[in-house]
Amino acid sequence: MSIPKKGSRLITVDDIAYRWRIRRKPTYCQANSWGPLIFAVEPANGPGRILLVSLPCSRPDAWYGERAMAVRPALVSATIRRALDHGWDPHRTGNALTLRLTEDDLTDAMNGQPPSYVVPFMRR
Repeated sequence: MSIPKKGSRLITVDDIAYRWRIRRKPTYCQANSWGPLIFAVEPANGPGRILLVSLPCSRPDAWYGERAMAVRPALVSATIRRALDHGWDPHRTGNALTLRLTEDDLTDAMNGQPPSYVVPFMRR
């Protein structure tokens, strides 16, 4: 299965094009801040193995004011490189590979810079 093209963004890492996307609406668990922020990556030129990246924070549109962060292209490209180093073959078909990032992984991905989190005000 592939990720929808609508709402996805293209990124090129090491001369290979990928498509990445964050789910448009949160799941019930994500909206309650029970589940993490997840984005999906796949090769842009056709079907392949999907990479699901789980971040150690909540979605910015969660109903409760948990810490959240923006997903930027620099983080996506660093995550793709990390997944490739850990054996992700995007052109082979198969089940999705889930990569769970920790605080330390985010710091390493951003060149030693700790991630900046935002705690949105509680909405009613």
